[in-house]
Amino acid sequence: MTLTLENPRLLSLAAGFTDNHTLPVGLISTAVATLAKARATDPEHLQYGMNQGRLGLRRQLAQLLLSHEPALDGNPVATDHRFIITNGSQQALYLAMQVLCSPGDIVLVDRPSYFVFLEMLTGLGIEARSLPTNATGELDRAGLRSLLASMKADGSAARLKAVYFVSYFSNPSGRSLSLEEKSLIADELTAAGLFIPAIEDAAYRDLYFSTPHPAPSMLSLPAWADFPQFYTSTLTKPFATGLKIGYGTCNDPRWLAKMLHVKGHHDFGSAHLNQAICEHALVTGAFKSHLAQTLRPTYERKMQLLNDALESGGLRQKGWRWEKPTGGLYLWLEGPASLDTGLDSAFFKACVTAGVLYVPGDLCFGDHPAKHFVRLSYGVLDEKNLVEAAHRFCSQA
Repeated sequence: MTLTLENPRLLSLAAGFTDNHTLPVGLISTAVATLAKARATDPEHLQYGMNQGRLGLRRQLAQLLLSHEPALDGNPVATDHRFIITNGSQQALYLAMQVLCSPGDIVLVDRPSYFVFLEMLTGLGIEARSLPTNATGELDRAGLRSLLASMKADGSAARLKAVYFVSYFSNPSGRSLSLEEKSLIADELTAAGLFIPAIEDAAYRDLYFSTPHPAPSMLSLPAWADFPQFYTSTLTKPFATGLKIGYGTCNDPRWLAKMLHVKGHHDFGSAHLNQAICEHALVTGAFKSHLAQTLRPTYERKMQLLNDALESGGLRQKGWRWEKPTGGLYLWLEGPASLDTGLDSAFFKACVTAGVLYVPGDLCFGDHPAKHFVRLSYGVLDEKNLVEAAHRFCSQA
C-alpha cells in the first residue's frame, strides 16, 4: 500500500480489495433508509449490540450455511447460538489462535496458505508447518502420515494445537479442497491420535463463477465428527468489504465461550449498524441477487481478461504455469524454478519500476518457502488497468 501511495502510476495486482464498481451502494442505501423508517421510534440498530452478534443476523447466517449444506439441518452447529459475528473473518481467526495457542506452539497450515494468517501466527510466536502436497498441489496422504509420525517421534506433536485450511477458491492458490482431501486430513490426524481443533476458512465459498464447489465443509463430514471445529467466513468479500462483518460457527461450546470472552475484551461486539445492514441484505435476498447479478459475472470476466492478457503476453512460453480458477479473486502463478520473485529480488524491483505490484509467493508458505511463485489479484483494478498491469508484468518476466 505504501508503494502504491508513493507511486501513483503503480498498478496493483497485489491488493486483495474488491472492485469499487461492484460495491452495492444502492442496496445499502435502501437498507439504511428502511432501517431508519422502520425503527424511527426504536432505533435499536444504532445502539450497542450483543458481544456474540445480532441475533437476527446469526439466524440468517445459519440459514445461509444450510442453503449450502442441507444435511446440517438439526445439527447444533447450524443454529444461531453457535455463531459468532466478528470484525471481518480475520478477527475470527485471531480469536481462535489467541485462545488455542501459546508462543512456541505449532499449527498445521495448507501449502500455500493465506499469508495474512501466516503473518498473524508469526506475530503470536506460533510456528506454521505445511500440510504436505504433491506436484499438482493436492494434499499428499503419505506425506502427512510421515510428517505426523516424525512429530510424534521428536515430541513436537505435543505442541501441535490446531490445523487450518482455506477450503474454497483459496487465497492465494484459487484451489478448492476436494471431499477426499478434506477427509484425509481428519483420517491421518485420527490415525495419529491427534484430535486437535480444526479451522476451516470458507471466506470465498460464495464467490464461485458458475457453480458452487461440490465438497461440503468439514462440518458435514463424518471423518471430522470427533474434532473441535470452527468454520469461518465473511460478508465482506461477497457483499461489501467496508462493512467488515465476518462470522464463524463452532461445534465446541467451551472453545466458543473462550473466543467470546476474548472478543469482549477486543470490542464488546462488532458494529451493530453494519450487522443490521447485512441482516437486511440477507432477509430481502439482496445479498444473493448482488452475488448472482454483479459479483460473479464481474469477477469471472476480470479473471478471464487477466488470464488472456498473460497468455497473449507470452508468459507460458517463458516457462510460467498456472491454472484458471473457477471462483475467487486470484491467479496463482508458478515461474521458472530458477527465478526469484521475493520482495528483495531483482524481478520484484523491476516490476515495481515498470509500474506493477504483485504478492511474492514465498510469503504464502508456512515453512520451506518456494521462491518462484506469484499471487495476482484481479479484484481491485478496472478492466483497462487490469490488462495494462498484465502487460507490464509480462514485460519483466
